[in-house]
Amino acid sequence: MRKSLLIVVLAMCAACAEQKNGAVIDLSGTWTVALDSTDTGLSNGWENRAFAQPIQLPGTTDDAGIGTPCALDAKLEKPQLLHLTRKHSYIGPAWYTREVEIPEAWNGRRIELGLERVVWTTDVWVDGVKAGPGERSLTTPHRYDLTQWLTPGRHRLTVRVDNRKKYDLSVRNLAHAYTDDTQIIWNGIVGEMSLTAFGTVRFVAIDVTPDVGGGQVEVAATLKSVSPVPVGGELRFEVTDRTTGKQVAARSVPCRLEPGSETGMNETLRLDGDVKLWNEFTPNLYEVTVAFDGGGNRAERSEVFGMRSIAADGNRLLVNGTPAFMRGTLECCIFPLTGYPPTDPEGWEKVFRTAKEWGLNHLRFHSWCPPKAAFEVADRLGMYLQVELPVWTLNIGADSLATAFMYEEGERMLAAYGNHPSFCFMSLGNELQPDFGVLNAMRSHFQRIDPRRLYTASSFTFEKGHGVWPEPGDDFYVTQWTKKGWVRGQGVFDSESPRFDRDFSQAVGGMQVPLITHEIGQYAVYPDLAEIPKYTGVLEPLNFKAVENDLKAKGLLQKAPAYTEASGRLAAILYKEEIERALKTAGISGFQLLDLHDFPGQGTALVGLLDAFWDSKGVITAERFRNFCSPVTPLLRFAKAAYTNDEHFLAEIEVSNYGEKALPGQVVGWSVADGGTVLAEGTLPARDLAVGYNAALGGIDVPLAGVETAKALTVRVKLDGTPYENSWSIWVYPAGIGPQFGEVVYTRDFGEARRRVAEGRKVLFNPDWRKLKGVEGKFVPVFWSPVHFPAQAGSMGVLCDPDHPVFAAFPTAMHSDWQWWDLCKRSVAMVTDSIRGGTPLVEMVDNFTNNRRLATLYEGRVGKGELVIASFDLQSDLDDRPVARQMLCSILAYMNSDRFDPEPIANPEVIGELMKQ
Repeated sequence: MRKSLLIVVLAMCAACAEQKNGAVIDLSGTWTVALDSTDTGLSNGWENRAFAQPIQLPGTTDDAGIGTPCALDAKLEKPQLLHLTRKHSYIGPAWYTREVEIPEAWNGRRIELGLERVVWTTDVWVDGVKAGPGERSLTTPHRYDLTQWLTPGRHRLTVRVDNRKKYDLSVRNLAHAYTDDTQIIWNGIVGEMSLTAFGTVRFVAIDVTPDVGGGQVEVAATLKSVSPVPVGGELRFEVTDRTTGKQVAARSVPCRLEPGSETGMNETLRLDGDVKLWNEFTPNLYEVTVAFDGGGNRAERSEVFGMRSIAADGNRLLVNGTPAFMRGTLECCIFPLTGYPPTDPEGWEKVFRTAKEWGLNHLRFHSWCPPKAAFEVADRLGMYLQVELPVWTLNIGADSLATAFMYEEGERMLAAYGNHPSFCFMSLGNELQPDFGVLNAMRSHFQRIDPRRLYTASSFTFEKGHGVWPEPGDDFYVTQWTKKGWVRGQGVFDSESPRFDRDFSQAVGGMQVPLITHEIGQYAVYPDLAEIPKYTGVLEPLNFKAVENDLKAKGLLQKAPAYTEASGRLAAILYKEEIERALKTAGISGFQLLDLHDFPGQGTALVGLLDAFWDSKGVITAERFRNFCSPVTPLLRFAKAAYTNDEHFLAEIEVSNYGEKALPGQVVGWSVADGGTVLAEGTLPARDLAVGYNAALGGIDVPLAGVETAKALTVRVKLDGTPYENSWSIWVYPAGIGPQFGEVVYTRDFGEARRRVAEGRKVLFNPDWRKLKGVEGKFVPVFWSPVHFPAQAGSMGVLCDPDHPVFAAFPTAMHSDWQWWDLCKRSVAMVTDSIRGGTPLVEMVDNFTNNRRLATLYEGRVGKGELVIASFDLQSDLDDRPVARQMLCSILAYMNSDRFDPEPIANPEVIGELMKQ
């Protein structure tokens, strides 16, 4: 059912699957290389000579330590802070050569050179003779027919690789197929390198289209004969179960191949017995083998496939006819040891197994396409992949040659990887602009030639008049917002007080295709300096080392682990609410995190709960993360985070069930606990939970009068008899209490504070935060990167010691949680670098480009007096702000206790400098 226009592309990608009649010479090993930085190799006859510099291929010049060595120091400046730094850099042509012996047995056979992955173009010579036109794919193997040049005997094989930008497809070199921000712009050849000899008859392509509803599969085989006379024979189709090895379908048909032409044969095979479907739960695989036998010629080729359908039913996403929800993250070609993606299955096992361990079923390959090994592992593990053209540009349609390349590259990708069941979604690129006429025509072209997956014109766009609703013809829609509002919390979490009964239903109302939220999260985490020793490959972590050096110079290095932990735990809290809001929205079919793991480029955007190596930072466990990110996830709607004990805690239980099946007669239990003490619990009546979003299952109503002192409580919802449970924190404070000032003088006036301290009094100085110098108070941390987006408030959340007596009546962890929202928003973080002595009681983690000592609560002894400075609002509207009232009460209780014994401040005169003039 694929169109004839793909035949040429399919021929180039033929060796992507096994052809058992082909003999192979492995070309990996020692070659010689010469860099051609002046681009004079062609004019100087480099195409038929050996070079002095040896190099191991597959590999890159970076791997070999060839190129311009890095001369940068680890400083907090650009370019060091933009991304990891190449130890050796080279962009330009490079020539690779070696000799190869062609055996006598290959005489008269077709010989093909295959180079699995290259950036960007290649040209090939045999014994100094150019072997046809060059290749230019960024995402699929480069293949050359060398039959007329490789006769039996010894030959020199020369490959010229040019990694200079060919087309403007990577804005500021940020597209991940061509960038130094994640993958590097490497020069070399990686993956499989081989010469393959074929007989008179060979397979050009095997194309497999499952019919899940009919329990059958359509196999389209394309063969080519180079015989000078017609060749007749038999074509046999066999399908086997990859798990059991059992044959489940077979058929033989006569076949006649005309001289020098391609012949297409289509057969529909019904599978015996119960058809095993492929999805995230049961990633069953089949293998189809097609063999030709006739006229003394034999050829055979196999393809692995899965019985999988993916479709849209209005705004619902269906896999094999069942509603599905994509729990995804991005993969931006981040492989910091090599700077290029692995081409072996082992290299992808950690990526996909870690994603599964953390509850995900989906990866989006942002502006690039991985090699075949990624698809093979995803097929085995049941991961749904979104693949993109290697494009992130704002100039779509401006260059006809670039447009032609996009068409060609898309066809190559479909031909090379299209049979993989994990290849479920395809986008033309990231945030593309401006010409959607070109994009929509291109998307329609790919939909027409290969309807086995879903397509979209762009993964979001900022183009005016587009991006706020799906493009006509889109199969699915990836966006941050619609014309009706945000669909990711990054747009609302800092501006709206915490509520947990919200979703994005209003924004997706009337949506007619499945919507997947675009790049949600992007909550920065302070660099984990403990990962510096992991960088043993081609990239130097000068960005991390610069932060380390700056902290050391400022005497703050010992605080780095706490900075990472506090900011990381806040990020985890925000990711939780992002995910749960998406799950609570009936019209959303998935999310794509940016990111579960770190993004070391674009200004060192360390937004992950895992590092760039897919290792945990220790801020949350995979088990805890799966509580809110699983096929089945208990959910809870409630109005706020902070309560007083004259209120009731009211909540509504829901369940997102995108598991393998419906859950009949499911019992759901709930509890509210103070540590290990259960204060209330209950069970909802058993009911059937359909596959999909199950709303309004039952309510919780717990009077809080029994909570006599300030407490952090845990609300837990669990599906009985299953591993699925989830939990939330709420904070309860005594109602009707007022501050007990005792010996403490509370003032908002700096002059009074100074006088009273001089008198030897205890003073709580709480100026109007709007009159303070410092860093704007925010609840959410830095967005993405303080280097990439410098014009933003720079803090990364609270850091405190929860066991300090100042918090004896204010339950808190060492990091920000939702009860801190009001205090953070009504504050300024004081820059306390100039203060010598005293102690910060509530610190704000600064971003890594500044590494200032920031605080919103600071104590110190000044002469005979004792001073606490609070730069959050402890005065306004306390009857309606129970968190601020409780914080004030806790501070006063501490200051009136015998545990209040602050360290002296040696230079109290600088305190006045915190105030605006």
